Amino acid sequence: MPLAPATAAAAASPEAQKIANHFTQIRTMMGEFVQFGPRGEQTGGKFYIERPGKIRFNYEAPAGVQVIADGKSVVINNKKLKTWDLYPLSKTPLKLLLDDSIDLSAEKVSQVSQEKDLTTIRLQDRSVFGDATITMMFDPESYELRQWTITDSQGKDTTVMIFNVKQGVTFDPSVFAIDYQYISRHGARGRGPTR
Repeated sequence: MPLAPATAAAAASPEAQKIANHFTQIRTMMGEFVQFGPRGEQTGGKFYIERPGKIRFNYEAPAGVQVIADGKSVVINNKKLKTWDLYPLSKTPLKLLLDDSIDLSAEKVSQVSQEKDLTTIRLQDRSVFGDATITMMFDPESYELRQWTITDSQGKDTTVMIFNVKQGVTFDPSVFAIDYQYISRHGARGRGPTR
């Protein structure tokens, strides 16, 4: 049952805090994902996370898209269109997912709900992302992350469901490397590198 935004952090803090603490201890994970876009489009592929700040999505064909965050920036590479969109990680709701820990302070938590088979935590940082939010859904027994939804400032949802997840994996640094020189030579769009 959803809790009022003003009381969400305080009223649900014991369970939410357990989940946050568990998630904080998981530094790396990889697995497969299915993504549902705002127009109902469905794509999938493999993902890699190393917290804080690093993520990689390799989308399966025919999508031909790659998303990489290296702790400072997020780059979206559309291989079919040969475009590179570059954004500061700190200006995207992905930052809340990739932070060192989940910030459950009242100003970041906009909603917490407890269902029998799902615990949902919605986070936002109005000072940085405006009306954009990220909603993370966890298994209430194992505390494992199951999916997240990013809602942009226009109210459009993109949901990512994850499965076949392995935790505690070691990645080569190249997995999260962004070649800023290559991108600058090939005309990156967005707000430029934030190194």
